[in-house]
Amino acid sequence: MGIILLDIGNVLVNVDFMPFCRAVCRDSESGAERLMDRYCQGEFKDRHDTGRLASFDYLDMIAADPLTLDLPLRQLRLAWQDIFTPLPGSEAAVGQLRQRHELWIMSDTDPLHFTFLLDRFPFLRTMDRHLLSYEHGWLKRSPEAFRYALELAGRDASGLLLIDDRQVNIDSCRAAGIDSILFRSWRETLASPPLAALETSSNRNRS
Repeated sequence: MGIILLDIGNVLVNVDFMPFCRAVCRDSESGAERLMDRYCQGEFKDRHDTGRLASFDYLDMIAADPLTLDLPLRQLRLAWQDIFTPLPGSEAAVGQLRQRHELWIMSDTDPLHFTFLLDRFPFLRTMDRHLLSYEHGWLKRSPEAFRYALELAGRDASGLLLIDDRQVNIDSCRAAGIDSILFRSWRETLASPPLAALETSSNRNRS
């Protein structure tokens, strides 16, 4: 069996931070974009996603921002978490891949999002392993994240494959010697040459 490293956002579920920004912003038009730039990407989010900034310190920072409505911390937390919606076809694709490969989640995420995801989308709990940036400390744009995956796998890079929707992560993965698929749809992914190559390699190793 090969090991498939699966991104979560826009591969297994849809993700959109703008509903959070509009829900908590005093000015849902001009201010929402500024909140997006400040907290949903960039340095602060990177620190949160790599475990260098605790979740409730992060929420306190957002709550203290003049752009943000005066909300109970619980309401702010729920708004931060509730940004995910089902991605049609992903659960069926996971079931198909599981028949031939181990499935490992590999995600740049934070504890609040991941807890919510496991609760809202039970099929994510069926994965063989979870490699999470806030636990191991690397974002996927760093090849070190994939070298860590190789170390855990204890096998040659030809036995692993990444499925991810961001080119920067694809490039980082390839720098570590692991093949990858830039995700556009599950129909395209399931018919892709890299997936077929992983299955061929896995069959060869079994024989």
